[in-house]
Amino acid sequence: MPLLIVTGSSGLIGSEVVTYFDALGWTVYGVDNNMRREFFGEKGDTRWNQHRLETTCQNFHHVELDIRDRAGVQRLIQEKKPDMIVHTAAQPSHDLAASRPFDDFDVNAVGTMNLLEAARQHARDAVFVHMSTNKVYGDRPNTIPLVELETRWDYADPAFADGIPESFPIDGSKHSLFGASKVAADVMVQEYGRYFGMKTACMRGGCLTGPNHSGVELHGFLSYLIRCNVEEREYTIFGYKGKQVRDNIHAYDVARAIETFYHHPSSGAVFNLGGGRGNTVSIWEAFARAEAITGKPMRYRYDDTARAGDHMCYISDLSHMRRSLPGWDITRTLDDIFEEIAVEWQRRLSV
Repeated sequence: MPLLIVTGSSGLIGSEVVTYFDALGWTVYGVDNNMRREFFGEKGDTRWNQHRLETTCQNFHHVELDIRDRAGVQRLIQEKKPDMIVHTAAQPSHDLAASRPFDDFDVNAVGTMNLLEAARQHARDAVFVHMSTNKVYGDRPNTIPLVELETRWDYADPAFADGIPESFPIDGSKHSLFGASKVAADVMVQEYGRYFGMKTACMRGGCLTGPNHSGVELHGFLSYLIRCNVEEREYTIFGYKGKQVRDNIHAYDVARAIETFYHHPSSGAVFNLGGGRGNTVSIWEAFARAEAITGKPMRYRYDDTARAGDHMCYISDLSHMRRSLPGWDITRTLDDIFEEIAVEWQRRLSV
């Protein structure tokens, strides 16, 4: 049976990928050291998810390893010789990167290099999928003319009616240090594909979400927002009148995209991976949806200072995904996503 290595296996996307491929009969090795707890404190702890995988999966093996450990990464890839590597481990916060720049760059950029070079040396034919981010575009999406509607911003330019394509420029913009470290990793993954002919893909995620997210204020938009509603805690809106828009994709549809790329690989592929226009929501609209599900009013405060590099409106154009990954499309609607997250938080917080 094929063998998969997943980094960040206790996180949202990593754990979904583990579950998905385990169900297909793959042998899965999950690399994680719970660094999310160090980054975000107790609320970011992902050990619960590791234990869930160990309990529910048939062919899952946890590997306690920091991807900054170059020798350890080399040994793992050399020993297992995987058929595919799915790299989801990251420092994911704009704000945290500014206060811990070396940790951010070492995890996001150097950690990715460690995996790429180990794969080139010991598993050159493996498919390498990197979970990148739409933050590689920096704040350049904010230069697209917008129209202000009652509850959201939207694109005024009809050229972006379907969202932002992969050809959108990354230069001439503010990225945040997090965005810059992810650019470094993204470009290197492309280069290992083009220069060495390896089968690599960068999946530039929009808002990746789902019920197994350990959402915190600095990362995990919908998960954290719905948790605040369930716990009746105050949520802080940072700038843009609360009308900023995100397209949300369920982790299950991310895992399906990865499987499809495995069967239709290419070298140096880039995909904008999000929920598309159909799964967009603003903060005000998310408040209303959460309230409708739980029956609880949303408590919030407004801070007029937007986060550095934040997007006023970001929608992924899925045209390239649909053309290049035959049979792939969004299967989980925004209603599905909200319902699943709310039910899971209610369950988790009642234990």
